[in-house]
Amino acid sequence: MKKFVNDPAKFVPEFMKGIVLANPGLLEFNEEFQMIKRKDAPNNARVSIVQGSGSGHEPAHVMAVGPGMLDGSCQGAVFAAPPVDACYETIKALASDAGVLVLVNNYQGDRMAWDMATEMAQAEGINVKQFHINDDVAVEDSLYTVGRRGVAGNFFVIKACGAAAAAGKSLDEVYAVAEKVNNSVRTMGVALTSCIPPAKGTTIFQIGDDEMEVGVGIHGEPGRRRDTIKPADVIVDELFDAVAQDIPFVSGDRVALMINGLGGTPISELYVLYARAHERAEQAGFTVVRNYVGEYCTSLEMAGASLTLLKLDGELETLLDAPAEVAVRIF
Repeated sequence: MKKFVNDPAKFVPEFMKGIVLANPGLLEFNEEFQMIKRKDAPNNARVSIVQGSGSGHEPAHVMAVGPGMLDGSCQGAVFAAPPVDACYETIKALASDAGVLVLVNNYQGDRMAWDMATEMAQAEGINVKQFHINDDVAVEDSLYTVGRRGVAGNFFVIKACGAAAAAGKSLDEVYAVAEKVNNSVRTMGVALTSCIPPAKGTTIFQIGDDEMEVGVGIHGEPGRRRDTIKPADVIVDELFDAVAQDIPFVSGDRVALMINGLGGTPISELYVLYARAHERAEQAGFTVVRNYVGEYCTSLEMAGASLTLLKLDGELETLLDAPAEVAVRIF
């Protein structure tokens, strides 16, 4: 293992500390519960949006905290759900008179932790609701889920809900926005390599130099099949067909198109994938009105990518256009 690591057991709080030190005017850090929150939250005039999951998927989820996005997030260890007490303290720290919406990616560990934390918070009189995200079309069930996994489409739910909350919508209205996005977004990914969690020190799965995992999960869960590596356009065609046929999307749809890197793929390669995905969208009669190319939901240093399509309408376009600020900066 070659990584910039001190004590593997302290890897998560150390990188979280770095995020906050790099954004001192925006964020604050609670090391005990591995929680990052906006300095200006909660605000009783608006709904608070929170999320939390295992680490290793950055910039999801703690790097998506900021105005117009999440109000707070807590992290578990790499690829492990956050503890119940961390979820509970995150809800309490962001409790607002307008309510709290917890966005949960559909993984069993995350759901169990947030279910218990939500019940505890509700028992204290906090107005909190949960929403489960499940945009992955690769498999119906996986090693970590009952039902579909929540993957890179998560970012569209965060963005739309954050904008809706900033606009002063009620908890029920923001929940309805989450539901609308989740019903309109689909994702599928492929991995070319495995990755190495710092505390483990070895790869989480074995894959040949000439192989790829089609439909991989963001924790390295198996997908639809193991296959030999194909040309980039062939890979995109399979991902695009699986995603576009799922809702299904139809000619005339206005869409947002995302190519998400899994952590170890150069941006140049992501744009190779995007070029083919955009071409396929145009051939299908879709109008690509928003595009996203980069790392949104990763799996440490795994080489690979996912393709996401979101069907848009006027409301969702407005919410995606709303201003937002997070820790990730490109200039």
